[in-house]
Amino acid sequence: MKALLLWPIMPNSFWSYQETLDLAGLRATNPPLGLITIAAMLPNDWEIRLVDRNVRLETDDEWAWCDIVIISAMIIQKKDFWELIQKGVALGKKVAVGGPFPTSVPEFALEAGAHYLILDEGECTIPIFLAALAKGEERGIFRATEKPDVTHTPIPRFDLLDLDAYLAITVQFSRGCPFQCEFCDIINLFGRKPRTKTPEQMLAELEVLYQMGWRRLIFIVDDNFIGNKRNAKVFLRALIPWMQERNYPFILLTEASLNLAEDDELIELMVQAGFTMVFMGIETPDVESLVGIHKEQNTRQSLMDSCHKITRAGLQIMSGFIIGFDGEKPGAGRRIQQFIEDTGIPQAHLSLLQALHNTAMWSRLKQEGRLLEDLGNYFTFQKSLINFIPTRPIEEIVREYIDAFWNLYEPMPYLKRTFRHFKMMEGKRPQSKRHLGWHELRLFPIICWRQGILRSTRFRFWWQLLAIALQKPNLLYDYFVALSVGEHFFTFRHEVKAQLEAQLEALQQQQVKQKKEEIGYQLQSVS
Repeated sequence: MKALLLWPIMPNSFWSYQETLDLAGLRATNPPLGLITIAAMLPNDWEIRLVDRNVRLETDDEWAWCDIVIISAMIIQKKDFWELIQKGVALGKKVAVGGPFPTSVPEFALEAGAHYLILDEGECTIPIFLAALAKGEERGIFRATEKPDVTHTPIPRFDLLDLDAYLAITVQFSRGCPFQCEFCDIINLFGRKPRTKTPEQMLAELEVLYQMGWRRLIFIVDDNFIGNKRNAKVFLRALIPWMQERNYPFILLTEASLNLAEDDELIELMVQAGFTMVFMGIETPDVESLVGIHKEQNTRQSLMDSCHKITRAGLQIMSGFIIGFDGEKPGAGRRIQQFIEDTGIPQAHLSLLQALHNTAMWSRLKQEGRLLEDLGNYFTFQKSLINFIPTRPIEEIVREYIDAFWNLYEPMPYLKRTFRHFKMMEGKRPQSKRHLGWHELRLFPIICWRQGILRSTRFRFWWQLLAIALQKPNLLYDYFVALSVGEHFFTFRHEVKAQLEAQLEALQQQQVKQKKEEIGYQLQSVS
């Protein structure tokens, strides 16, 4: 069997870092970990080609070459996902799909024409799919009744990737999260009991990347790295000597819940293992909203104190914030903006609330008759209106959101709070020799020109850079990366503002039209 594995185009979003990647000569932020893991589960006698369409487009020859097309997708990739399915069908190819989007919304892939839906986790459903193929079955939907044991998951096929195209390579330690945030679909996809790989598995994956010459960021892409704290500590204790022996070849980052601040030992182990950054879902500084969405783990301690503690230990925080919760009081955008300024968090992933399919929030809103079925072209990434009827005027929510996003990513405020964030770091990170490749060398003069000469930030840029270099030289590389990533946000905020204002105007015009039609109907009834 000749299989063409496709990863659809990822539209420009908060996470794409597109402007920064373009400046650095990179093509994409992360590779498709799911697809290269699935590739390792396919039969050894299959011929496999993988194309990440964010790196390059597949050729006509590759379409002609393959017997089957396997496509994975997240909801943000829905447009290209649909078009790829339809192209495969039109060319007479068998099309198999999987990943979080078709798992959550299988009817979308079916309507597009996919022949095989390999849903849930591949360790369970790939064998069923292969058995169906062997029997000559022309179509099928393959679902799992249980969660797989990830200690048997094979090493991903990193050899299928063009490593030089990516900012970071992704690996996975755990699946699942013990919490039950109402808006989150992770517990639907992976369950509430975190399952983890063994330390030996993880070190084997890292060793493959090390032998392949990778020396930049590695994103441990767990939705909550500390969902199983005991196993996370066991892994970290094995990782520390491995990293020490190789002089810390990788820059590690991950996602974790804010209750990390409650465990001093875990924070210290992460820092000593080479973690420099952690993404945390803070969501909102409004405690009432946190309780309303069942995110009680963020209410046990002061949010501000927790963030400061983690930062002081030496971990840069990225954070998620959301506007639009039920019962939210006016001014939520200003309160979020103030919290971000007070914590100095450079990268704040700010978004309007979206009800994801089959979450507790989706079910509740559907029952209440408040759900809007249309996903829209920009669903789930910064440029999409709320897909349900909120408890306060949508115009008010969207205006607050636009203002907050715009203000947060003004160049001067971004530089100021990034500097404060790094100055706050007191923990002793392990010494390492950062690998400066041509991407970093290309990026350095561009950032110096833009932020240090072209913009009004010029004086602040140079004295902050000098202060970090003199006072915290071990943080200089990470600090400069944070400034570089800022270039994406400085540009992206224009896109967010334009798209949302256009959608808001269209919504208002639709409302006016509906009102006129109602008045016309009433007048007609009277006459």
